Amino acid sequence: MRNYHGIIFAYQTTPELRELVSARSAASLPFCGRYRLIDFPLSSMRNAGILDCGVIMQRNYQSLLDHIGSGKAWDMSRRSGGLRMLPPFGLPEYHTGNYIGTIEALNAVSTYIRDIPQKHVVLMLGSMVANIDLDAAIRQHESTDSDITAIVGDAKPMGTHHRFIVGPDGYVRGIDLYRRNDGAGMPGLEGYIIHKEVLLDLMDRCKAMNLYAFHKDALTLFLSGGGKMDVYIHRGYATAIRTVEEYYKANRDMLDPELRRQVFPAERPVRTKIQEHVSTYYGEEAVVRRSLVADNCVIEGEIEDCIVFSGARIAKGARLKDCIVMRGCTVEKGADLRYVIADKVTSFSEGTVLAGNEKLPLVVPKGTAI
Repeated sequence: MRNYHGIIFAYQTTPELRELVSARSAASLPFCGRYRLIDFPLSSMRNAGILDCGVIMQRNYQSLLDHIGSGKAWDMSRRSGGLRMLPPFGLPEYHTGNYIGTIEALNAVSTYIRDIPQKHVVLMLGSMVANIDLDAAIRQHESTDSDITAIVGDAKPMGTHHRFIVGPDGYVRGIDLYRRNDGAGMPGLEGYIIHKEVLLDLMDRCKAMNLYAFHKDALTLFLSGGGKMDVYIHRGYATAIRTVEEYYKANRDMLDPELRRQVFPAERPVRTKIQEHVSTYYGEEAVVRRSLVADNCVIEGEIEDCIVFSGARIAKGARLKDCIVMRGCTVEKGADLRYVIADKVTSFSEGTVLAGNEKLPLVVPKGTAI
């Protein structure tokens, strides 16, 4: 076990995800037929030998608790240390809103962070689809004299993000905040390896000055004071999920075998809660083209370019194209769905016709019957 402790930010609800986060946090969103978004940072920690990890939550976290459980799927169910779920126990009673920023979220669990026995902390976003080689990142961090190593992408824009401007010596010279396109610098993946005492110092300084943002406030303070920040470049697929369009696109990207290999490489497996189910049944007249279908489904209709989660039932004569169908959904005969995200346990009656488009997929909330 390494001298590193993981912290995952899973408190974000992200209103741009609309109905998808009405009863869950972004980190617990189902993904690619059988996973949740939080599986990626948890698996990255586990694959790097980091078995002590805290998950910062705030509200709508029941589905997150149900999925993670004791952390056994990631080998983090331990008598001492292991996985810890962190509600906002350090906020004043009058604080009833969302965290203003990541620094406020960290200060809300500051007593937990101060008691961490490890010397280094790895911070990761709970709603980032990326299989990051933290082992390589840690080895690079230890080979430099940096107090912070930022994990960045390989210069591909990924929606709203921060870009790190790197000098000739390889160290960060500045941050270009809230970019939505390509440009100078490298796009941050909101992952950091940081010395615990440096993190606590930044938390205390920001709290004293009523500052709440990690990038705009804490990292700016760190760099302006002459702090050394290195970057580790993650080469491969990476995208943060903050909007319905980004969620839809990330799922659909997994239909591409090359992108799927980047997210699910054999040498760094993505672990998830184990579900024991029977195999999927395909009817004699079923048609399945370029789709990912989980187990325990009944497919008798026609699906094309779809992601289908466990327990879905697609009746004979139903047609689905470019859809995401979550667990337990039912589509009756003659229904025609295009560019639809069907949340868990939704049902579509005989002859239903629904259509969104690639930029604005139609979201059907959990448990809806149409």
